[in-house]
Amino acid sequence: MSLIQLFKQILPYIKPYKWLIVLALVLTFIGALTAQVNAYVLQYTVNSITELLEQRKPLNEGLYIVAIISIVLLSKELVNVVITFGQKFFGEKIRIMISQDLAQRIVEKILTYRMAFFTADESGSGKLQTRIDQGVSSLTRTVQSFFIDIFPLFTSAIVALIGMFNANFYVGLVGLCIVPIYFFISQKQAGKLKGWRRNIRTYRENKSGGIINILESINVIKSFNRENIEAKKQLELQTALTDTQMRTRRTNFIFDGLKSFTEQIGVVIIIILTAYLVLTGQMLIGAIMLHIMLFNNVTAPIRQLHRIYDDINDALIYAEGFFDIMNADHQKEPSGNYRPEKIRGEFELHNIDFSYPNGTQALFNVNMKIETNKISALVGLSGAGKSTIINLLDKFYEPTRGQILLDGVPLRDYDTHFLRENIGMVLQKNHIFSGSIAENIFYGNVNATREQMEEAAKKAYIHDQIIALPNGYESSALALSGGQQQRIAIARMFLKNPPIIFLDEPTASLDAIATEQIKNSLDAIKKNRTVIIISHSISQIIDSDMIFAMKQGCVVESGTHEEVYRQGGTYKEIFDASARSLNVEKINDTIEENGEIDS
Repeated sequence: MSLIQLFKQILPYIKPYKWLIVLALVLTFIGALTAQVNAYVLQYTVNSITELLEQRKPLNEGLYIVAIISIVLLSKELVNVVITFGQKFFGEKIRIMISQDLAQRIVEKILTYRMAFFTADESGSGKLQTRIDQGVSSLTRTVQSFFIDIFPLFTSAIVALIGMFNANFYVGLVGLCIVPIYFFISQKQAGKLKGWRRNIRTYRENKSGGIINILESINVIKSFNRENIEAKKQLELQTALTDTQMRTRRTNFIFDGLKSFTEQIGVVIIIILTAYLVLTGQMLIGAIMLHIMLFNNVTAPIRQLHRIYDDINDALIYAEGFFDIMNADHQKEPSGNYRPEKIRGEFELHNIDFSYPNGTQALFNVNMKIETNKISALVGLSGAGKSTIINLLDKFYEPTRGQILLDGVPLRDYDTHFLRENIGMVLQKNHIFSGSIAENIFYGNVNATREQMEEAAKKAYIHDQIIALPNGYESSALALSGGQQQRIAIARMFLKNPPIIFLDEPTASLDAIATEQIKNSLDAIKKNRTVIIISHSISQIIDSDMIFAMKQGCVVESGTHEEVYRQGGTYKEIFDASARSLNVEKINDTIEENGEIDS
């Protein structure tokens, strides 16, 4: 991304604050004028005192000159205090407001993207976080550098250069010639560092992703005593990052030395030229101080240009990743406009193929009909494609081939927001947000009453445990156990009360008693709804109206429990294995010896 492209991208975020920018620019121009006062005052001081010494004037005349100079310089400093404060305050305000707008805008954008965007290899959570954080930081630093650093400095430099030309054409020419040489060196420096800076960005993203992976997997790492392996992985990433950073610093030091040498050449030429003009009587001795100070004002932005160049080049590198995310409109989640008065919940899948973004094909020519107000179970070994079916029905993904109908209408024609308002999901691992228990349950229906929220908790058999906590429903949801968090997710679904329910291993993390309680609650909510359930638990699937047995992305058997079992295929294998794992024979013997199970 070039600098021009960068400013085109960021311009819409600057426009709302144009009057702040105008005010900052006005202060900048005034500041550029006051910055030259010292040079002219010093010239006047040297010339006046030299004249007094030559003419042997009394001391009181010298004190008069000193008083005038002091008043002028102190007045200039008072004006500068106000100008500097205004420049920094308005510049910082612009930076903070643009930072807020960029951060909010990119969050709003990524929330509209399809699920495939988040599951792509280049969109890992660590990489996205680094791109967003570094992008916002570097872009706002660029805005701040331009309005607080670059523009004020170059305005001052231009005014100083005009002053040099006004004093003497040749002196001004020297100052003018030094600047493009310095820019040329800085441009070569930027080109040399460009590839390394992109590598640094990649290393930082990988390092951030690695740290997140360690935090998420800490239990597994410790249980297998693999701390050394994970530390070594991070060391390799850190070493690569450090080596690249050191090459970058070494190159910076070399080019900075060249730029400093170039600047000093200009100073020497200015001194020699001005001294010659003074000695030949074309100028007074004060001109030496004037020209050196004006040249110093010309080279001030040059001395800071390497830092500004670093910030801008960082912005150019990180802006690429940031605006790749910001401008990924092709990743927007598709949505139709169809919003019926009521959804019955009859799904039909015709010749469905599906491949994930990484190229893995998960479904092959799937055909099934999920009837309204019936319970349909998807059964199969891990990787059979069961969860993929649910992802397609909830429009998280679109089929690669084939068509899905809901109540006879193509699923793609449905308004996506409306569709999901009518679907409830309970997964094997549900996300619990940071916040109170009440806030997490209310997530199912933000307009529900307190009584409705608590009733949902009772249906999920979690109410009694919640009120036993010191802060009740205001307790932190993240402090609950895994099984309790699962019940919070189920309570959230009860509160939503949708006509279609997807259950993906809803009791996998619960104990036997909790499983029975939740099963009773789920049995109650299943009535008069379309329910699709994925479970390895026999008790969860045996009473289903329709069972679809899946294997390697295909539906291989379908029918009621008795019908599918008699086919002697995949379902029978899974059912028999589940029964053996439960040691059904011993359970039956125990029941027969001790009486029937309490109803």
